[in-house]
Amino acid sequence: MIRVSLGIIGLERLFGGDLSRLAHYVRRAEEQGIDMVSCTDHVIMGENIDKYPYGPFPMPLDWPWLEPVVLLSAIATVTQRVLLATGVIISPLRPAVLLAKQLATLDMLAGGRLRPGIGVGWQREEYDASNVAWEGRFGLMMEQVEVCRTLWGSAPASFHGKHMRFDRLYSVPHPLQGERMPIYFGIAPTDRNFERIASHGDGWIPMEQNPQRLTEAIMRLRAAFRARGRGENELHVRAVPSLRLGSSGHPDLEATLARVPEYLAAGATEIEVHPLNFCASADDLDKLVERLVKLKS
Repeated sequence: MIRVSLGIIGLERLFGGDLSRLAHYVRRAEEQGIDMVSCTDHVIMGENIDKYPYGPFPMPLDWPWLEPVVLLSAIATVTQRVLLATGVIISPLRPAVLLAKQLATLDMLAGGRLRPGIGVGWQREEYDASNVAWEGRFGLMMEQVEVCRTLWGSAPASFHGKHMRFDRLYSVPHPLQGERMPIYFGIAPTDRNFERIASHGDGWIPMEQNPQRLTEAIMRLRAAFRARGRGENELHVRAVPSLRLGSSGHPDLEATLARVPEYLAAGATEIEVHPLNFCASADDLDKLVERLVKLKS
């Protein structure tokens, strides 16, 4: 059974910017059968967007990027079942001990429903403004995961790494899911990155939207899991189908969803759709969610 996820980036715009209405809408989507919601992250945005590695940057510079942990905390209080995901949060921009506390608290608030997805982002200006070194960001991210799992697993906890060192510190509460709370990575499909996911993670959030190339990438990632003695059923892959346009030039939901079987055949276990691409108003949301839930049948 696949999971169906709503990418809620910008969805508050359909509610006049009212975040409380957005949170209560997620509760309705949960009741309709949606499995997961996810939100993405930019702490700050610089004007240099030509470095975006996936084509033209799709959002204006003044787009309101909502802080994922805060937003998901609000959603957690009005929902009971739907999984809450970040896809992705730029983890190196947060101190590791603060990130550990934020995620643990959110997981408790949500009753063990958190699925954090992390990555390193793509814009150096975010690092400069946060006083975090751009160089070495991947190593910092991986060490953050180790710090989080250490703090989530024991108290007092000690850690001695390249970037962080501490002895006998207490970080309580622990997540309800414990130190092995599933962590997804939103990073490029390189062999080194697949080693990172297999050694420290549980899922992958690819930007790749070509089913053929995704098939090959997932095969390599599965091989990395096997090389570490991990089963393929431990790997989750959350794919976003490529947007298809209709004859009018507007996004076509049915044409977009028609390729979902190809993503599932490639190895995706979760399918995510962004309602903002297909809904002109809040009135369109129920019909969209009803259609997405049918993907599970």
